[in-house]
Amino acid sequence: MLAAARARLDRLTPDEAAAAVAAGAILIDIRPAAQRAAEGAIPAAVIIERNVLEWRLDPTCEARAAFATGDDIRPIIICSEGYTSSLAAAALLDLQLTAATDVIGGFHAWAAAGLPITRG
Repeated sequence: MLAAARARLDRLTPDEAAAAVAAGAILIDIRPAAQRAAEGAIPAAVIIERNVLEWRLDPTCEARAAFATGDDIRPIIICSEGYTSSLAAAALLDLQLTAATDVIGGFHAWAAAGLPITRG
């Protein structure tokens, strides 16, 4: 299932993801609150936990996030290590969010690359 999801995505390295965010993409952290508290957070990320992701990004849903107004957004999903994010990004492709993808290696790779994080 993971391999099939990843075959549909144009996955990004942490540096590529940071550049995409600087160009207007939306980095979405799907980790649960306890994991963010233990590992740290990414200041540029929007927090949308995995269990509500599809309906918060579905542009046809009344309870969507304010930025989810059409299928032209570029959501970049990040989790802890890059596994759950691949499955989540593939689910967004099924919502016709054709630019959805994820970060290879997740938060751990983002932090290891020296990209901005906060701890505590």
